[in-house]
Amino acid sequence: MNPKTKIEELKQLIERYNYEYHVLDNPTISDQEYDQLMLKLNRLETEYPELKTPDSPTNRIGGMALDKFVKVTHDQPMLSLGNAFSAEELIDFDRKIQSEVSDYSYTVELKIDGLSVSIKYRNGLLIQGATRGDGVVGEDITENIKTISAIPLKIPILEPLEVRGEIYMPKKAFNELNEQKAAKGEALFKNPRNAAAGSIRQLDPQLVRKRRLSVFVYYLMNREMTESHYEALKRLESWGFKINPYTKQCPSIEQVIQYIDEISTIRKELPYDIDGIVIKVDEIGLYKKIGATVKFPKWAIAYKFPAEEVETVLNDITFQVGRTGVVKPVAELEPVMVSGSLVSRATLHNEDFCLEKDIHIGDHVLIRKAGEIIPEVLRVLKEKRLGNEVKFQMASHCPKCATKLIRKEAEADHYCPNPECEARHIEGLIHFASRDAYNIEGLGEAILTDLFNDGIVKNIVDIFLLKEHYDELIEREGFGKKSIDNLVAAIEASKKNPLDKWLFGLGIRHVGSKIARVITDEYPTIDQVMAASEAELLRISDVGVVIAKSITDYFRDLHNREQIDQLKKLGLNQRASERAPKGNAVFSGMNIVLTGTLERFTRSEATELIERLGGKVVGSVSKKTDLIVAGIQAGSKLDKGLELGIRIIEEAEFSQMVTNESNEQSSL
Repeated sequence: MNPKTKIEELKQLIERYNYEYHVLDNPTISDQEYDQLMLKLNRLETEYPELKTPDSPTNRIGGMALDKFVKVTHDQPMLSLGNAFSAEELIDFDRKIQSEVSDYSYTVELKIDGLSVSIKYRNGLLIQGATRGDGVVGEDITENIKTISAIPLKIPILEPLEVRGEIYMPKKAFNELNEQKAAKGEALFKNPRNAAAGSIRQLDPQLVRKRRLSVFVYYLMNREMTESHYEALKRLESWGFKINPYTKQCPSIEQVIQYIDEISTIRKELPYDIDGIVIKVDEIGLYKKIGATVKFPKWAIAYKFPAEEVETVLNDITFQVGRTGVVKPVAELEPVMVSGSLVSRATLHNEDFCLEKDIHIGDHVLIRKAGEIIPEVLRVLKEKRLGNEVKFQMASHCPKCATKLIRKEAEADHYCPNPECEARHIEGLIHFASRDAYNIEGLGEAILTDLFNDGIVKNIVDIFLLKEHYDELIEREGFGKKSIDNLVAAIEASKKNPLDKWLFGLGIRHVGSKIARVITDEYPTIDQVMAASEAELLRISDVGVVIAKSITDYFRDLHNREQIDQLKKLGLNQRASERAPKGNAVFSGMNIVLTGTLERFTRSEATELIERLGGKVVGSVSKKTDLIVAGIQAGSKLDKGLELGIRIIEEAEFSQMVTNESNEQSSL
């Protein structure tokens, strides 16, 4: 048999076994036999490199590591779905469908807790994989998805094709990965979703392959190929894609609700995490008639499972010092899994919160993730008290420096007034390097805390002198040459940040990111900001007496002024960024309301973009509002905007407008 024929035969065999193992979950050969076939193919392709093709299974081994991810603009935005949290909301969703069409049914799919991916094929070959990103622009992860065996490298369709799906990490692979990390003394992943997201964005495809990711595809973008969404999924399955086995057709919303109840009973037993159920009208031809809102298609909705409430024991209450000196009580909990991650701490906010809930050390408490992100204590299970619990008592002195705490009249928080408190210094450094402030990539909380405790970074100036400790850093455990080089490069690059990032990063009390931008718009150099009097600052819109006094007090301090002078000498950008000309910018003269959760931008980032492009962000909707940017789960502000006939756009369109404007500005 000639080499070309032998290679083709091995490729077909290996892909068939891949399909049986990763898609059908029904392997017909042992791992050892499979490895031998791969070894033979690899040897033949090494001997005859001209015979290796893009669809070869050996491409799944992983190519060269990447330097960075390239941005990809989606042909059609990867948008989100509206959410339902009860059977009543699903019935209401169905009622709206009925008002538009008659003869329809539903396809129900599990909502996999992973990350969305777009996969493109040309002439039957995989040519691109991209993350969702902000829905309009994602990142090219082609080399990484080639390592996922559930994604076919070749399909029997020659016309251009786009498929969308959800990359996830099976629970078994997640547990094994964390066992390996624990054995090495490395930090563990919190849940499979985080592990999958962290894995797919590795620059080394060979490392991605070892993480054993998988995928379920859920949408064929080529709608013209079939009249039924369910049939489209079955067709994708026949082409080698992995479809979730619990996908089901339901002729009525009552059957959908019944199926959700069934899935709820087996949810914990599934080999992967899910966070809901997706319901889509099956008849693709009805989509246009049913239509869409400004945010989501009306023909589909995601039912979200109720936030998980878990019982645990409050073992202790500690106190945490923030950068401004605020001291907050923190619940130290018996570790427990909540919504897919291990929770051992939860905020208790302040003294009033603890007294109102009658919290005692030793209590059994119910906790949940607020917004499925931040752990919070819901209530105390007082009926489980044994009598030996210890009543909460607010700390009287700072847990770090022992300075007596103060609580100002009409404020809920206690403060450490000591400006030299080490805890305040550490939190201040963390704040300065954070995403919303100076955004120094790679300089996170753990690294900064270690560098502070070791005396390497004691203040902001020391961050920009870190390269002088290069030889010392390279000897430290957990630091490699590449990571240090990247950190030094990120610190140098951050020096170009506009002045408002610097001003916000200083951590001046009452000066948030928006106030920092407002001030630097009026005083565009650091020297002008430092020289501004209280009376001058008060002339600025949004700046009141408290803020003006806080700023002037900060810059009156000799130590702070010396630090600013040092930072100037180290080359930090001392000027505000140029604003787009108000008359020409895309948001010129507009009052804009942000509502709901934005996925790509933080609220402060979106506000900054709007203000840089001539607009003003306002807090409430009125007849004077010109535009509403609606994120996920937008509520009453969106409803009022619809009622008043105000123009509403979703985040994807907002991102596109910003991108277009930025491109225009850069071409001028």
